[in-house]
Amino acid sequence: MKQNTSILCADIGGSFIDCALVFPDGTFSDRRKVPTPAQDLTAFLNTLEQLAGVYDAQVPLHIAIAGLQDPETDICNTANIPCINGTPLAPRLAERLGRTVRIGNDADCFTLAEARLGQARGHANVLGIILGTGVGGGIVLDGRLIVGAGGLTGEWGHGPVIPDVPEAADLVPCFPCGCGQKGCIDTIGGARGLERLYAWSGGSAETDSRAILQAWRAGEPTAVRTVGLYIQYLSASLAVAVNVTGATIVPAGGGLSNAADLLEALDLATRQKILRPMETPLLVSSSLGPNAGLLGAAFL
Repeated sequence: MKQNTSILCADIGGSFIDCALVFPDGTFSDRRKVPTPAQDLTAFLNTLEQLAGVYDAQVPLHIAIAGLQDPETDICNTANIPCINGTPLAPRLAERLGRTVRIGNDADCFTLAEARLGQARGHANVLGIILGTGVGGGIVLDGRLIVGAGGLTGEWGHGPVIPDVPEAADLVPCFPCGCGQKGCIDTIGGARGLERLYAWSGGSAETDSRAILQAWRAGEPTAVRTVGLYIQYLSASLAVAVNVTGATIVPAGGGLSNAADLLEALDLATRQKILRPMETPLLVSSSLGPNAGLLGAAFL
């Protein structure tokens, strides 16, 4: 992001488009929030055209999406915005709007924002993680966002790391994942995953993640076992990710990251498993909160 320039940024999820003009110092103006026409591509394009139309064509549009854009083909793939699946959205919008358009994954944008303006400012190697409905992540190395083939980078929550042992299904929480594998951390790492793990441990399937954490704090045995397993598996995967990337800080976003005691326990367990000894916290809660997606998009 160049000095003395402003960028129109949109953080687009399955329910809402959060849009604002972002300035180099991280301040906003003209912030608006409108529903996402997730099922209708024409309505989706029309909405972005209306949001961008009040600005000069020299103002670029940067978008954070809850999904992937292939850096070679520009084809998008998302779970929550099906109307853009299979669409080369950036060039299509650029042609329609007559302005520069850049698109990035929302976890990547979160990591960029934390690296440039947030908790990870001053750190060369950053692993950003999302502990939300599911889990996600992004990687900044030497200050630069890393984007891999197919737009896939930082996906520490995927890969069959929890053993699939059918004869010990009551001892090992190995669940099918939406990616097609079994035993991914994504199956237990987010809020829905914590609830799944609690039910597998013998708790009620109706208990939500907040109630599980309250029960854990109160010492309820099933909740204690659930959170213990959660921390055991997540810290192991995070330790591998930290060892591979050389990250010196891991900013965390998403709803579960707001549970300070859970994040503290996960941080301690992760630091005990990494190669480089650390006395100070490695996992830290985001300092930018709901603004991280917009701010990170500005740096694409």
